[in-house]
Amino acid sequence: MDIQQDSTHIPQIEDFYAVIHNKLFEKFLQAMKDIFSCEPQMEFSRCTWEYGWNMKFKKRGRNLCTLYAREQYFTLLIVIGKKEAPYLEALLPHLGDAMQEIIQETAEGNGQCWLMIDVEDEGSVYQDIWKLLALRAGCYDVAESE
Repeated sequence: MDIQQDSTHIPQIEDFYAVIHNKLFEKFLQAMKDIFSCEPQMEFSRCTWEYGWNMKFKKRGRNLCTLYAREQYFTLLIVIGKKEAPYLEALLPHLGDAMQEIIQETAEGNGQCWLMIDVEDEGSVYQDIWKLLALRAGCYDVAESE
């Protein structure tokens, strides 16, 4: 099944596995469940920027991130809002070079920073997404504890 185009059929997690085909995806799903008690919610986006099915992870009604399936990896959209911006600034020196570059190259709009993060392996980018997700979940002391 083409999870990107078929809006009439809600994909299962297995459909995402078939596209992503990376064991890190399973590890990510389990960590989201263990850390944030989040189960993915399938949503279809008609946005021309990222058309197709995605997985949203919400905690207490707040979107922590959106996952997009790619061949052999996945992309996370993490939106840092006005409230989190000062904490992200404090956290920045404690992030890896790759994540710092993603953040610095992302344009801000309406006080929000829409970070599109490719997750391919368990390197520094994968480690850093958990710090960003903690900010989204309201754990602002993550920047101060680094």
